[in-house]
Amino acid sequence: MKIRARLILIVLPLLVAAVLIAGIFSSFSARGGMTRLAMSSLGFKAEELEKYMTNQWKLLVDNEFSDKPEYVEVAKSAVLSYAFTLIRSDTELIFAVDADASVMMKTSDFDISTEEKAALQKLLKADKPGWVSFALNGTDRVGQLFYFKAFKWFVFLSEDSDNFYREITEMLRQNYIILGVSILVSFILLLILASYITGPLTRVSAAMQGIIRDNDLSRQVVVEYRDEIGHLANTFNIMIAELERAYQQIKEFAFKAVLAERNERKIRNIFQKYVPKDVIDSVFANPEQMLVGQNRVLSILFSDIRSFTTISEGYSPDQLVLDLNKYFEKMVDIIISRGGVIDKYIGDAIMAFFGAPVKHTDDAYQSVMAALEMQETLSVLNKERKEENKPEFKTGIGINYGVVTVGNIGSEKKMDYTIIGDMVNLGSRLEGLTKQYQQEVIISESVYRKVRAKIPCRMVDKVQVKGKTLGESIYTASVRLTEAEKKGWSYHNAGAKLFYNRDFLRAAKYFIAAKKIMQDDYLVNVFLERTERYIKTPPPEDWNGVEIMKSK
Repeated sequence: MKIRARLILIVLPLLVAAVLIAGIFSSFSARGGMTRLAMSSLGFKAEELEKYMTNQWKLLVDNEFSDKPEYVEVAKSAVLSYAFTLIRSDTELIFAVDADASVMMKTSDFDISTEEKAALQKLLKADKPGWVSFALNGTDRVGQLFYFKAFKWFVFLSEDSDNFYREITEMLRQNYIILGVSILVSFILLLILASYITGPLTRVSAAMQGIIRDNDLSRQVVVEYRDEIGHLANTFNIMIAELERAYQQIKEFAFKAVLAERNERKIRNIFQKYVPKDVIDSVFANPEQMLVGQNRVLSILFSDIRSFTTISEGYSPDQLVLDLNKYFEKMVDIIISRGGVIDKYIGDAIMAFFGAPVKHTDDAYQSVMAALEMQETLSVLNKERKEENKPEFKTGIGINYGVVTVGNIGSEKKMDYTIIGDMVNLGSRLEGLTKQYQQEVIISESVYRKVRAKIPCRMVDKVQVKGKTLGESIYTASVRLTEAEKKGWSYHNAGAKLFYNRDFLRAAKYFIAAKKIMQDDYLVNVFLERTERYIKTPPPEDWNGVEIMKSK
């Protein structure tokens, strides 16, 4: 699409929207103003007529003629005469009816059909004086209605609806014409402006294409204006002149450099599918250290889809790979965006680490945030899977932080940039505990100490995992807690602290308070059950609260 067309497509809707908003707003404002003015005119007449009728009745009452029918009729005749003085158009009509909609006074002759009379009776029963709309003599009318108690009259001051809105309708029609003309003129001016702006650019572009086509670096473009476009043309001319002088000297070098860069990019693109980008950069920078291992403090993340074997049984192989790749793509993007490195895929599991080859001060924090974002993204992915009638993926993520050995491990024919060590095994064990404790994320105590000031954390348990002789405090974390859940987590943590200090009675109170907020919470129920059990039967003196895990 050309710049002129883009400019028109961008600016024209803005102009049209502005003109339409201004025109429509002013039209309806004027219409509302004129309508209120016309309504106030009829309202004023109604007030004057009501005052006159009140005065006539007051004269009858003051002279004690109110009970004499002949004088009352004279007063009604005077009211009719005064009503005639209020008429200003042939279509204006003042009349009065009684409760049965029988005409008692009128300023001109008219007929009321049975349907119209029934509608008037319904209007009178509504007992809503003021502005009314009704049909009379086969014509729609609008006007003011009031009730005069002395005569028991319902008095209408009305005008033909078409005549009442005629000037308003004409004004709107003229406004719409002006609006259409304004839009047309705006479009024409926009075309002229677009041509003025893009014309020089078109000619500069044509000159550039000629240079490219003919390979003639001596050609110059015409500098038409002393503005940014002219500056662009002049700069292009200077650039072409410099290129012409340097072209012969750098042609061979440029060709070799481009060829070398292309080969390096090709190698990188191939190996980035198997080796993290940071590792490739490190190898290119220090190839002599590619087989040297290092002890580094890292954050290790393990993620696994629960019951994936059961889920995969209902899938064809190609669909299974397609869905798994879609899941991996989203999870890997999050890990990489947080500075992590994908170590390997273990079936449906992901192993990643944070802190190598480039170390950061917040590797533990970034790993936990990556885990929480992975769970958030998985929720969105599961909504899509549910709409496609596919089973949802439920994942558990375990994170540990500690010293591991990192480096290129393997042989000359096949190497992996990976991590090994006891801390890696513990990270895998933590992932396995997520299912048992019904938590999406479980972190070790070392991770907890690094992130507790930034991320809300909660005590899960003290456990001794397989292969370990000492207990490990484990926690979970979340950044999407409601205010009530934050309070519940606080009660839970306070209760857990008392629990491990053997103050079971006070701990129970905190767990009960947490349960009131989070009734079906698994961890609260586990700790509450243990606390109640230990209140009845205290644990031995050497009890340290550690739960021994028999499996992964």
